[in-house]
Amino acid sequence: MRRIGLIISGVIVAVAIAAATAWASLALWYRLPTGSVTKGLAAGVFVVVGLSTLVSLFGRLRLLALAFFIAPFGAILLWWNGILPERTADWAPDVARQVTGRLDGEILTLTNIRDFEWHTNADFSERWSSRSYDLAKLRTLDLFLSYWAGPEMAHTILSFGFDGGEFLAFSIEVRRRKGGEFSPIADLFKSNPLVIIAADERDVIRVRSNVRHEDVQLYRLRVSPERIRPLLLEYVADSNALADAPRFYNSITTNCTTTIVEMMRVVGDALPLDWRLIVNGYLPDYAYARGALDMRLPLSELKALAHIDRRAAEADSLSNFSELIRVGVPNSRE
Repeated sequence: MRRIGLIISGVIVAVAIAAATAWASLALWYRLPTGSVTKGLAAGVFVVVGLSTLVSLFGRLRLLALAFFIAPFGAILLWWNGILPERTADWAPDVARQVTGRLDGEILTLTNIRDFEWHTNADFSERWSSRSYDLAKLRTLDLFLSYWAGPEMAHTILSFGFDGGEFLAFSIEVRRRKGGEFSPIADLFKSNPLVIIAADERDVIRVRSNVRHEDVQLYRLRVSPERIRPLLLEYVADSNALADAPRFYNSITTNCTTTIVEMMRVVGDALPLDWRLIVNGYLPDYAYARGALDMRLPLSELKALAHIDRRAAEADSLSNFSELIRVGVPNSRE
């Protein structure tokens, strides 16, 4: 039994060292503030250290090898914890401003609402504004999913609807620098901060459906105004907090879906853990299982009716874009 216990312990230690080696090597490659040659050399050296430690686990010098591994790994952890997100940089124009807000009675005033006019993905007219919303007129909450890499992954946007046909969309994004691109792997390693964008739907939805030609789907959620209000205010609180203390975007733990889930839990919606919160292309399945969509129709039919691309193309330049893209989308609130 003692021998079996030693073998199991050895396997656990070996797996931990292998995982630590992989993480530390990638951290050095993505975040070491040097040129590619130096970064590659540092990452390669640590891989050799990790592999040597793994081999030494089966010899008499295993404790000494562990000590030699722990020392540089500890130094990397100290360096890693000292990396903080930048407050100012030459940000890409569409993520250059963080929305902030204040509440005065029932009136919510937001600053830095984005309302770009997109011609192509690289050609656009910039518009930022301040707007006020009467929370007494808050009525609906809709889920947009923009599929950019197959059926498994999508960008998640929530849109709050008010009496009179006004919509306020929130998009949680990577705050890229000019010329930078989204990289799911790099953004696991403190590459870019998080930014919360509040925008007009003709901007944040249209750029995905009409300009980037992503598969955009719309699901109208079954939720009362009383439950929508605290979520909207939590968005504002998180936005204000980000303006004061930036956080890093993380492709797994702090992204466009997990951040929403965290906010919903803060306001009392006990969302259970589920793999579909990570593989977020299947969020409609998750929402349907929890009764958050129109339950009068089967999920397959809801998904078929959720695609807005054709309607978005037809409504491209019209002022009632938000109204037209909702035509034919099932809504149990109506």
